Amino acid sequence: MELGNLKKISVRQMWNDEAQDFTPWLANNIEELSKALGIEMEVENTEVSVGPYSADILAKDVVTGRYVVIENQIGKTNHDHLGKALTYGSVLDASTIVWIATEFTEEHKKALDWLNDHTTEDISFFGIQVELWQIDNSLPAVRFNVISSPNEAVREIARLKATGELTEYKKLKLDFWTKFREKLEKTKKFPSIQQPKPRGHFDVSLGKSGIHLSNVCSPSNKTIAVGFYIHNWLVEKMYPYLESRKEEIEKAIGQKLIWNPNPDARDKRIVLYYQTDLTDPAKVEKAVNWMVEYTIKFKEVFGKIIQEAQ
Repeated sequence: MELGNLKKISVRQMWNDEAQDFTPWLANNIEELSKALGIEMEVENTEVSVGPYSADILAKDVVTGRYVVIENQIGKTNHDHLGKALTYGSVLDASTIVWIATEFTEEHKKALDWLNDHTTEDISFFGIQVELWQIDNSLPAVRFNVISSPNEAVREIARLKATGELTEYKKLKLDFWTKFREKLEKTKKFPSIQQPKPRGHFDVSLGKSGIHLSNVCSPSNKTIAVGFYIHNWLVEKMYPYLESRKEEIEKAIGQKLIWNPNPDARDKRIVLYYQTDLTDPAKVEKAVNWMVEYTIKFKEVFGKIIQEAQ
C-alpha cells in the first residue's frame, strides 16, 4: 500500500490577508470553527465597527442567543490583538471571545487560561491555532487546534461551592438537568449541549437562529416539559406554518401537544407536559428518560418540518 506524505503548509499560502482573505472565508465556513469550539454559531456580521476599530466577526450562539466575538490574527499572538479582543467583547456584550492565530506564545495562552479561571461561567475565552495541512499535492485542509478553553474542572468546583447556597428546589433542578444532560449527550444526537444550571429551563439547539427547544423543570408544580420555542421576530412566519401541520406533527410525536400556552407572550411555544415528583428519587430516573425520549422526537419532527419551510 502506497501512502502519501502529510505536510504542514503556510497559512498565508491560502489567506495572505486577514481582513480580505481569511475573515470572509471563515464567515462563510463558520461550521468548521463551531465543531472545534463545540458551539453552534451563526454569523451576524463581519468587520463590525467598535469605535475606530472593527471586530473581525460577530456571531451568535444558536443555543443561548448570546454574542460571540472572533478576532483573527495571521501570525504570532501579540498584546494588540488581545487588547482588541477584550475591548470588542466588552463593547458588543459578548459571552464568548475567540482569538484565532497561527502561533500562540506561552504568555498569551496563560492570559486566556487565567481569564477563564477567574471569570464567571457565563463568559468564555478560546485560543484557537489555525493550521493548513496537505497530503502530497492534495487540496489544503484546515485544522483548528484548541490552545485554551474554559476549564470545566475549575468551573465545576465553583458550581459545587455555589450549590451549597442553593435552595432545595434549585438543588433538585440542578440534579435533574445534570442527569438529563449526561443521558442526552450519550445519544450523540446533538453536536453541542449546554452545561446544567439550577434554573427552570434548559435550552437545546436545533441548529437555526430564532428557534430551539426550551425544556422545563418545575419541582414545585410537579411538572417537567419539552417545548418548541419560537422567538418573536420569527413568530409571524413560522407559527402559522406549524399550526397548519398540527395534525401531522402530533401524529409523528405520538402525543397531543399544548399549542401557545401563554397567548399574551410575544414568543410562542408548543409544549408537551409530564407530571412527576422530583423529590422522589425513584421517579427522577423515569422523568429524565421521558425528557430525553421526547427531546429527540421534537428535534427529529420539528427539525424536518423546519427544513421543509425553507
